[in-house]
Amino acid sequence: RDLVRSRGLGDVYKRQALVRPETICHVNYANECEENVEKERRYTMFTGIVEEVGTIDTISRGANSAVLTIRAEKVLAGTKVGDSIAVNGICLTVTRLMPHAFTADVMHETLNRSSLANALRGAHVNLERAMAADGRFGGHIVSGHVDGTGRIVEVKKDDNAIWYTIHAIPQLMRYIVEKGSVTIDGISLTVAKVAEDNFSISAIPHTVSQTVLKDRKVGAVVNLETDIIGKYVEKLLFKGQSEGITEEMTGAQTIKENALHKSGEKQPDGITRDFLAKYGF
Repeated sequence: RDLVRSRGLGDVYKRQALVRPETICHVNYANECEENVEKERRYTMFTGIVEEVGTIDTISRGANSAVLTIRAEKVLAGTKVGDSIAVNGICLTVTRLMPHAFTADVMHETLNRSSLANALRGAHVNLERAMAADGRFGGHIVSGHVDGTGRIVEVKKDDNAIWYTIHAIPQLMRYIVEKGSVTIDGISLTVAKVAEDNFSISAIPHTVSQTVLKDRKVGAVVNLETDIIGKYVEKLLFKGQSEGITEEMTGAQTIKENALHKSGEKQPDGITRDFLAKYGF
């Protein structure tokens, strides 16, 4: 908003959340807001609140890809070709619509990262449409980009709840924290316990009955998406401590580097509580 005002663009700035969900509105120097209901709607996130359980009707497999046809009802309402639907937590693009089903392409990367590689005809899948700008935020921020898979190692009842314990690799466990959020097969759930190589969630009967959790037994493979905020925080604050992190740090870490450079002190890795207190954070 400040940038727009400083450049004299006046009233051009619009927030997408204030316009109709099918409206594409952006800043441009011609003082115009383009509206085109035929264009793909720019929804980019989910919340992990499953809308319905669909069924895989057909699977057409390529060498390193697949085409799924999924029977559904509720998620088809208002959906157009090009829209996104999360299938067991995986963001897929609708390529074809039928009266009671839709088709989606699955690429090589998705097969490598998710349980869809072993999907079978007749299998049940959780379905959720992408969140509309005026939708309710019922779960947590879910991108639909699965980080990997886990395996259920224990299922046990606890009065009216059911506990699921899931084994996951260290690269995923590092982002799973007690009382934090995790997405399991597209379901937004709260982490109840964390161990070295597994974590547990406790699900209420409604969640179990309305999702594919009712089908999940010991040994089942599930899709996992960890909290995206934790990944961004790690990337911003730590340099060289996480796999794949190579870009320069910003914010507090940059201040730390400058301060240590001037003082001639050796630079330790990461940011400490003492450092944050010293520099007013």
